[in-house]
Amino acid sequence: MDSNEGGAPTGSQDAMPVLSSPIMQRFSFENGHHAQRMAAVCPSVSSKGFMTNFATPVYIALLAVMLVLPSPAADWISKVHEFPLIKQMNGSSNDYFTNSRESMMCFPHPESPRLSSYASDHLQLCSGNGHYEIASHQERTTPDAGACHCYGCFSGKHCEHLNSDCDLNIFHGDPTLFEEYWLTQPDAPTIIPSWQGLSYFAHRHNSYLFVDSFLEQTIRQLHGMIGNAVTEGRFLVLGVGSTQLYQAALYALTSPDSPTPTSVVSAIPHYSSFEGVTRFLDSRRFKWIGDAEKFRDSGTSEPYIELVTSPNNPCGSMNKAVVNGNGSVINDLAYYWPHYTPITAPADYPIMLWTLSKITGHAGTRLGWAIVEDEKIATKMAFFVQMNTLGVSQDAQARGVTLLRSITSSYNTRPERQPFFHLSQAVLEDRWARMSQALQNSSRFVLPEFEPASCSFFGRAFQPNPPFMWLKCKVDEDCAQLLKDHKIISRGGRAFGVSTQYVRVSMLDRRPLFDLLLSRLAALH
Repeated sequence: MDSNEGGAPTGSQDAMPVLSSPIMQRFSFENGHHAQRMAAVCPSVSSKGFMTNFATPVYIALLAVMLVLPSPAADWISKVHEFPLIKQMNGSSNDYFTNSRESMMCFPHPESPRLSSYASDHLQLCSGNGHYEIASHQERTTPDAGACHCYGCFSGKHCEHLNSDCDLNIFHGDPTLFEEYWLTQPDAPTIIPSWQGLSYFAHRHNSYLFVDSFLEQTIRQLHGMIGNAVTEGRFLVLGVGSTQLYQAALYALTSPDSPTPTSVVSAIPHYSSFEGVTRFLDSRRFKWIGDAEKFRDSGTSEPYIELVTSPNNPCGSMNKAVVNGNGSVINDLAYYWPHYTPITAPADYPIMLWTLSKITGHAGTRLGWAIVEDEKIATKMAFFVQMNTLGVSQDAQARGVTLLRSITSSYNTRPERQPFFHLSQAVLEDRWARMSQALQNSSRFVLPEFEPASCSFFGRAFQPNPPFMWLKCKVDEDCAQLLKDHKIISRGGRAFGVSTQYVRVSMLDRRPLFDLLLSRLAALH
């Protein structure tokens, strides 16, 4: 990160503190993309003098700064109005101001996320173990009417009680870990006007009719910033999550005129939903076969579709196709983002599946996209989505635009916003370190090991931090049953095509539930 100074207004320092040069903080990534943050520096003064005499020079400086780097005026001015409140709430300028002998930061630039007053109240009212939900306007009896909705294993009016005998359910990879980040982003809501979304068609000039052009632009911009996928010259198909796009790809790659169903294979351990969804469709066009290595070794020349998940769910490995024949390949890249794994090169495959939930954590929004090389395949996939659900909800697309733009803007000109991927990667890295430390001398479990790799986005090397921990019981036993006997509901190895000696443990739960998981697993070793 480099800092370059530029000019700014000057004035009498005897009368009041004056802003000196603004600082442009520039992030440089090895993939050639850049982002900037802006702050301003003023001479050190006592906190009392600073608070009482701050307004006039700040407004002057804001005008100058906005001429150099335009930004919504409300974004800048709101920060000035927040300073006295911030000072009062935190009790120390060190929380929000970078102090030195000669200068202090006049715009917030925290080293760790700071909760909005709403988020802070939200967590405190429910002891950090639940949501505080305010009743609707029609139901309110008092201005602050509402109630705590506690997370699993917690109860009480303020979620203050832990039920030590509860079943901790981590069967699903529910990405609620990211909730804490979004509580720090009160300016990232999606407000949809009542007149918007009346038409079936998101954008009448888009060849795929149901794809919002702003969302497509935002998706391509994000992939370009991260450097994790080739998008130029490719076609974008939206789906109700990547599960629907997987089905659409099966439809597009097979023919009803084929004399036999096309075999669908994947290296084990494979993503558990692949088998379930393929069998559920019960199509005459394709059939689930399973183990890709066995299929390859059989020497058959029949057509096939190979599913490659990389990083793999459940084990986190970076997978490649193993059959290498004349069949088709679908690459599921849901977790190829820098908070989970180093970005070593842009993914470049004919069909690449992505989903919003694995980036931002918004699994309930049900939004995914496919980046497709062949226009005919993309058209068939879009047709499947059209026939299946008449496209994708415009409300979901609008929310997707807001969330993804919020992430990209966290690397641009918003000094108070934490860089999303850096913060999320740090949280996951910490969780993996704590879990590894707790189980490193375990007599029951074998933990996975990962080699560090250089990440072009972060500009440094680190070990992957997969969203799941792929545990193996040292004794030949049903590992999922072992955990269940100790009140941990997990997903056993059989669902992923391997023995019951393996089990998948989610690392994505909310903080209090992850802490509970950690303590229960540590007690088992």
